[in-house]
Amino acid sequence: MATTTHRSARLTAGLLAAGLLLAPLTGCSFSSDNVSCSGSSCTVTLSGDGAEAKILGTTLTFAGVQDGKASLSVGGASVSCGEGETVSAGPLRLECSSVADDSVELTASLS
Repeated sequence: MATTTHRSARLTAGLLAAGLLLAPLTGCSFSSDNVSCSGSSCTVTLSGDGAEAKILGTTLTFAGVQDGKASLSVGGASVSCGEGETVSAGPLRLECSSVADDSVELTASLS
């Protein structure tokens, strides 16, 4: 019976370790309109003040558009970017591909 217990414990530990290794690869989860991930980058569309998405372990919050630039909070830091611009914020590199009156579409990747 001891052999079965040890084997079971090793199997459980192995599965847990594999799960921890694969967790960063899942990258994105969302609580906003649209998030799509491929590899180590995610594309997200945030619409409306306060829209949020958790991307690559970091929370992005949309705070509106002023003078053609989207205002974002990235893990507590404030940044803004216009269409076609790229900014770094915390662990993320953000490329704003589209900025409208009440939304932003961007691609986020690890810096």
